[in-house]
Amino acid sequence: MKNRVSRLLVVLFCAVMFSSCGKLGYSVNLWTVPEHNLSDCDIVPVYVKSYIKKVYIIGAPDGKKIEVPFWQISEPSSKGKAKKYLKSIREYKNVYAVAKLDGLPCRQATDNIAKQVYRLRKGEIIKVLQKGEGQIVTNGKETLEGDWLKILTKDGTVGWCFSYSLNVYTMDEAGNTDGSDVIVEEVKEDEAWNNIYSKTWYPENYRTMIESECIDLTIMKTDYLFKIDQEKEKVMLSYPANQEFNTKAVRESWDFNGYTKSGRNQYQLTDTSVIVLYQKEDYIVVRYTDKSGKPLEFKFISFAEEEQIDVEEIIKEEKSNRYAKYGKIVQKGPSYGSSNYGHLNFTSGYKFTWVDLDLLVPQVLPDNSSNSGSISIIYGVSKKYVNDYDGVLTFNFDGINQEINFLYKIEDGGLLLEDATTAKFEEGLITDRGYSPLVLYFQSQ
Repeated sequence: MKNRVSRLLVVLFCAVMFSSCGKLGYSVNLWTVPEHNLSDCDIVPVYVKSYIKKVYIIGAPDGKKIEVPFWQISEPSSKGKAKKYLKSIREYKNVYAVAKLDGLPCRQATDNIAKQVYRLRKGEIIKVLQKGEGQIVTNGKETLEGDWLKILTKDGTVGWCFSYSLNVYTMDEAGNTDGSDVIVEEVKEDEAWNNIYSKTWYPENYRTMIESECIDLTIMKTDYLFKIDQEKEKVMLSYPANQEFNTKAVRESWDFNGYTKSGRNQYQLTDTSVIVLYQKEDYIVVRYTDKSGKPLEFKFISFAEEEQIDVEEIIKEEKSNRYAKYGKIVQKGPSYGSSNYGHLNFTSGYKFTWVDLDLLVPQVLPDNSSNSGSISIIYGVSKKYVNDYDGVLTFNFDGINQEINFLYKIEDGGLLLEDATTAKFEEGLITDRGYSPLVLYFQSQ
């Protein structure tokens, strides 16, 4: 009985350890093993697959059964399928390569901007599997000589490398090379371009808004950015409207088909009117001609890895801050009165009523001002005013397409408003108060 239990345990262990106790089929070996006379492109029988050790047991030409890692052979199949696969890689039997530079990328496809799957170290040996058709590679001035090669690394990664940055050589069955594997330092790939397409770029004033903690929600949106989406092979360009330059908001996207380098750190995106000027690591200028033929220029910045931002979270937090600021005004009042400037009442729904405001017309308010409207908090104050004011209130009177701005401060007995008609605004902030501004003081009621 004890022996039967032991045999059963052995059988169960084999079932867990190996996918099969018989021959699994045939595979093509992908990496030369000189000590067993095993060359790449040899068809070998496969006997066992160990999921625990992550190896196959195969039959070597010297008659021995040896373990090889999963990646070293093709997926076991029939002998006919193994021969068919062999035809696709036979041209590069015994062909290997050495990386000429450090950090050379292996890509998912035969395209210089395709997703990176691996970075080679200088001097790292790889197996060449086959040649492929792909995008022409340039150094910005001339086309580089070489081919796109499908390669295999010693950790089993498969990707595509351009042979210009590889030293390709042949290896005999004994593991000797033909002497052509001398490593030569080459020019590194275009770091400026890699920096452009690997980052998400945001409108220039995002940094100012974040550092000043004054977010303009008409400018900061989740889709305002410049980005090359490698997976979707799309270029996205989206930028807010600019009243100073009389430009509308732009939202465009194109299929990404590569680029040409038209000058020092100047890149023309293929089949588009988009030109990217790389100024420095965190700053680019994007030039674009719209459908009407009008040339436009946008400035973008990027954030360092350690300061990466979440635009959606910033917007959410800003809305919460504005709600809290306005809530204090309502809580302190919500009604405020002045003997000279009328009666002002705020509601929790960002609405107001303002009666008896004749003395403000037309110096501050237009002649046809109504007595009600909506309140918004759009602007902030620069650092030199943060101790003097709580912020800026923007009044939008019903029936009038004009915003009226006041600096404000909540005081013990009421609310102080300062006319900001002549104040200087820069990137969503009041940077200078107006000349001889009108100051209004309201008492809480």
